[in-house]
Amino acid sequence: MELKFRVAARIAKPVHEVFEAVADPGKLSGYFTTGGAKGRLETGATVTWDFHDYPGAFPVEVIEVVPDERIVLEWAAYEGEAPGVEGGAMQDARYSTRVTMSFKALDDGRTLVEIAEAGWRETQAALDGSYGNCHGWTQMLCALKVWLEHGFNLRADFYK
Repeated sequence: MELKFRVAARIAKPVHEVFEAVADPGKLSGYFTTGGAKGRLETGATVTWDFHDYPGAFPVEVIEVVPDERIVLEWAAYEGEAPGVEGGAMQDARYSTRVTMSFKALDDGRTLVEIAEAGWRETQAALDGSYGNCHGWTQMLCALKVWLEHGFNLRADFYK
């Protein structure tokens, strides 16, 4: 069984504005990367994302960017917390998963954002990690929606 998931949300903003809220590190830091993002999402770039709930900046490899349509990323596979490690350190899985974000303009002026992630090994730790990432991407879409539509950061002080 292939471990993968897809989450989606409709954002009441034009596609370009929604795309830029993800691609621009300053905007992404305003609602998602609680420890900050460095580097614009552009094909071939390596950027870093930092989260207060998982200390330490993560390198993110940008595989493909089609403005206002798609962003494809790869990053280290998350396989849950390392057994016996206090404080929730991530298990070092030594392989990557692929994240594909799709942006589609809807007839009513909203944008449909879909995020899919795949590539985990078929183990219990990888299954646990995929659930964690599914939760994280769902939370990202919720935070994106609230930030763009209502102007506040849903994740502010969520983890500190």
